[in-house]
Amino acid sequence: MTSDPKAEIRTLSSRLVYENRWMKVREDEILRQDGSKGIYGVVEKTDFAAIVAIEKNGDFHLVEQYRYPVGRRFWEIPQGSWETTPEADPLDVARGELREETGLEAGEIIRVGYLYECYGYSNQGCHVFLARNLTATTQRLDHEEQGLVTRRFSAAEVAMMIESGAIRDATTVATIGLLMLKGLLPQVASPTP
Repeated sequence: MTSDPKAEIRTLSSRLVYENRWMKVREDEILRQDGSKGIYGVVEKTDFAAIVAIEKNGDFHLVEQYRYPVGRRFWEIPQGSWETTPEADPLDVARGELREETGLEAGEIIRVGYLYECYGYSNQGCHVFLARNLTATTQRLDHEEQGLVTRRFSAAEVAMMIESGAIRDATTVATIGLLMLKGLLPQVASPTP
């Protein structure tokens, strides 16, 4: 929330509309630069970690789970937050989420960047990590992650899944793209002409 008089949009008032363990929804009365008033709905959520787990041969580890808001299962990179400890170090969250969802430990984990999830309506951000030198341990799913499965895919398969729409998670697509642009992943074209 901003009440900075130099801000392009000023907050006049704010009220909490809804709250649960995972998020808060507030409605702000705002003042635009031209003097007109309006409202803005904002979803406040804890930042999360997104982890691209890569094997030495370039294979990716993805997870598939049912996403209730859209009523379908999708493949995506491991990701998550610790709502009960929002002050946790993002590196610890990344290591924990990787182990929890895939059963993998990373011998090397690199901070790659920070992205906003949907800053048109939410303040939630995403800490991006690359995990390498992977060792298998035991998967420890949370109760909310029932039905989550993990599988290894070649880089070409992942590219094809993104191209075909089998992967539709914006965090997964943006994170893989960011790592490729930074030269941390091989440039892989899908096998389609």
